[in-house]
Amino acid sequence: MRWFETPNFDFNGARKVAYIFSAILFLASLGAILTKGLQYGIDFKGGKEFVLDFENPVSVVDMRSDLSVPLGATPELKLFGSDSEILIRTDNEQPISEVQQIITSSMTELYPDNPFTVIKTDVVGPRFAEDLKSGALQAIIYAIVIIFIYILIRFRNWTFSAGAVAALIHDVVIVLGIFTLMADLVPFSLQVDQAIIAAFLTIVGYSLNDTVVVFDRIRENSNVHKGMDFMPMVNKSLNDTLSRTVITSITTLFVVTVLFIFGGEVLKGFSFALLIGIVLGTYSSLFVASSLVVELEARTKKS
Repeated sequence: MRWFETPNFDFNGARKVAYIFSAILFLASLGAILTKGLQYGIDFKGGKEFVLDFENPVSVVDMRSDLSVPLGATPELKLFGSDSEILIRTDNEQPISEVQQIITSSMTELYPDNPFTVIKTDVVGPRFAEDLKSGALQAIIYAIVIIFIYILIRFRNWTFSAGAVAALIHDVVIVLGIFTLMADLVPFSLQVDQAIIAAFLTIVGYSLNDTVVVFDRIRENSNVHKGMDFMPMVNKSLNDTLSRTVITSITTLFVVTVLFIFGGEVLKGFSFALLIGIVLGTYSSLFVASSLVVELEARTKKS
């Protein structure tokens, strides 16, 4: 990492190219979301869930594959407390008794030497799903509003707030767009559920942390280099924090990549969202948030 000791990259000089790149990604993502629509999980569209307690441990991966054909779609499966208790969630529209019969008969046929009992059945109704969807959307909106106020109070400049919030919206919309476009192309589920909402909020926090570090250095340099023009000072601040930004991103990517590879089927979508979000968060801190601050500051001075 020696080439990061005294970097002198012209980030602001490349901001127009970054604007074009971000605009293409953002508009393509927004178009995909509006035309194709998001694929919601059971949490947000309703469905049925069952908890089965087997005598011996079973494989969640094998069971998910075995139930896909009888249920007409790949169900959501995860361990429920122990290696022998399995939570099965499906959006099959048949009555719950018929769905339970399909599951129990399939399990009896597939695991004749491993008896089980159904210890729980439940229905996630559409009203509950709609309330949950509304609550998730509100959580993201409230987070963005609070972040705007926090940045405004901390840096006493609305341009910093606008740059930070624009970068966050940029990251979340593009991740959602990638999920929409790749939903039918990857071998794992990219349905939007509670875990994915948690991933989005994590992405917001990660991207914000990177942005605040850069903004802090801009504030420090504005006090130290009072005669320097604003754009060169922002560029200097980005270079000053570049080593920290890149090392943090790479180490975080290592951890999330391990989670993606070894975390199991249930965490694939969550870790995939984080992988994209970390890359986008780093990019937006360097090329979106700071560049928008430069643009807004220039427009403010002109007016």
